[in-house]
Order: sequence, then structure tokens, then C-alpha cells
Amino acid sequence: MLLKNKLNSIEGLVSLIFFSALVLISMIVIPMLVIKSSPVSALEEKQVDNTNVNNKVEEVNFVTLAGNDVIKVHLTKEDKIIEVPLEEYVKSVVSGEMPASFELEALKSQAIAARTYVAAKRARPCNEAKGGDVCDTTHCQVYITKESRLEKWGDKGNEYWAKVSEAVDATKGMVLTYDNELVQYPQFFSTSSGMTENAVDVFSSNVPYLVSTESKGEEIAPKFTSEFPFDISKFVSDINSKYKDAKISEGSLQNDIEILSRSEAGGVKEIRFGGVKVKGSDFRLAFGLSSTNFQFSISGNQIIFNCKGYGHGVGMSQWGANVMARDGKGYEEILKHYYTGIELKELKFN
Repeated sequence: MLLKNKLNSIEGLVSLIFFSALVLISMIVIPMLVIKSSPVSALEEKQVDNTNVNNKVEEVNFVTLAGNDVIKVHLTKEDKIIEVPLEEYVKSVVSGEMPASFELEALKSQAIAARTYVAAKRARPCNEAKGGDVCDTTHCQVYITKESRLEKWGDKGNEYWAKVSEAVDATKGMVLTYDNELVQYPQFFSTSSGMTENAVDVFSSNVPYLVSTESKGEEIAPKFTSEFPFDISKFVSDINSKYKDAKISEGSLQNDIEILSRSEAGGVKEIRFGGVKVKGSDFRLAFGLSSTNFQFSISGNQIIFNCKGYGHGVGMSQWGANVMARDGKGYEEILKHYYTGIELKELKFN
């Protein structure tokens, strides 16, 4: 009886082992058969997913603009609108806005900034263009026809146009973007005082990609410093005429003028004339100063304003860009230095 019980126990154990083996085999073999019969392997599926990711990356590498690539330019003197292909327009603007003697990488930077500017104008056209996208003056960007530019350049005409064309062609379609959107205010100017200005200090608008940054080596620029003397009698008259509550006088002029605040870059944010506070940028434009970065002194019958830099000071300094290019920096590095947080993308039309 004891032997029979032992035999029954052994048979039960064998049955259990056999059943467990069958379960284990089914867990291994059946999934292998399913995978083998599947039309896409695990590796192939991963490759398909990567393709989809790559497609998504490609999609965000461009920005779209409604319409075609023809720019409507209002010619101020002729009072008419002409249509110009985008890239030809950019060549003319670069030739009018930046010296063609500048380094090629600086010219490329200017081309991208100019292209971005006119692209942004398609959505909010110039209010002086009389139905066009842009006007041809510094109110927008200086546009001059190829024929006029070649004539002004004289013997250097063909050489300079070829250089400008190379810069524009090498950056064809490239624009500045911020947070995957086309940059709306790609500001640029001639010469900084050694620092560019925050947009909020000059235009009263806080633009995240237009913040103050160092701009080295611009002392070589011909307009890095400038002097503006005014006859005191006329200056007092002009101030009182423009600002009715100023009420300044020749005898107390030293005490009637006070610089109240300066920007991070050194530009005058606010200045007092007698009983009136005036924005530095407004005063600069009203009296034709080179920049808001100025000091004043009184000597004899003159008041003298000494300026550093040339232009509003916001965005890319053209002379600063040329210095960077001479130091071996490429256009992308130049643009990312002057426009904080931007990326370069391709402009497409739909």
C-alpha cells in the first residue's frame, strides 16, 4: 500500500512537470510565431517611427507666408508701385543699407534681416506705401534699383553687385524666427556705442529678442563719435517752441537741462528741459543727433552734444556685424548674437 501511494505521487509530479513545460513552450514559441508572421518587424517599426519624427522636424524648419514671393514697393519720388521678386528686392536693399565693401558674412546677415523685415510687412504693410507692402525710404528699408545702384558705384559696380548677389543667394529664403514664429521687428542700425539698446528703452515695447548686448570693436566706424554744436539763443528758442512748458532761458541753461535716466547701454532714456520731461529718443530725432548716447556741455555761446554711436541702437549693429565677420564669425553666429533666442528657418509661400 505504501509503495502504491509513492508511485501515485511520482506520477502526479511527472504530470505537473509535463504540464508546466507545455505552458512554458507555448509562452515562448507562440509570440515568436506571431512576430515572425507580422508584416513589420520591431526594428522596422522603430525605423518608421523615426521617419515620422524626422518629418515633424522638417515641418518646423520653415515658416509659411500667404501669397507669392512678389514684393510691392512704393517708389516715393515717382509715386508709383512696382512689383519686384523677393530675392531681387533683398539684393537692392542690401546694396542700399550696408556698404558692399563689408565682409561677406556681414552682408549675409543683412540679407536675412532685410528678408525678414519685408516678410513681416506682408502682414502689416507700411502705412506710407499707398497700397504697397513697403516704401523705398528709411521709413522701411532703403530700396534702390540695380541700375541706379550700379551707376552710383561707378567702376566698382559690377564687382559690388556680384558680391551682394552672392550674399543674398547663399541665404536664399532664410528668415529670423522666434518661438517658431516669423520675427516681426528685425531692427538694425549703423553703429553702436559698444552696447546695443533694449527695445523697451527706445521704442517702449518689450521685445524678447531685442535686448541689450555687447558690440565690440566699433571704434573704427567713421560715425562712432560725433559732435553737434547749437547756438544757445536758437537752441533755447527751439526748445521753448517745441515744448511749451519748458520755459528755459539762456542765463540758467546749465540748470534748466538735466539728464534724468540712462539705459543699460548708456542711452538717455529721459531728459528734463525746464518744466518738461522728454524721452531721449524723441529729443534725438527732433534735433538730429546721431544717437541717444550723448553728453552735453556749454561753451561760450554754444551748447554742444557729443554722441557715441549712430542710429537707434536696437537689434543688429551693422558695423558690429562687420567686426564679427572680420574676426571669422559666420552669419548665423552674428545674427544669434544680436537677436537673442532666434532661429533661422526657410520662408515658404502658399
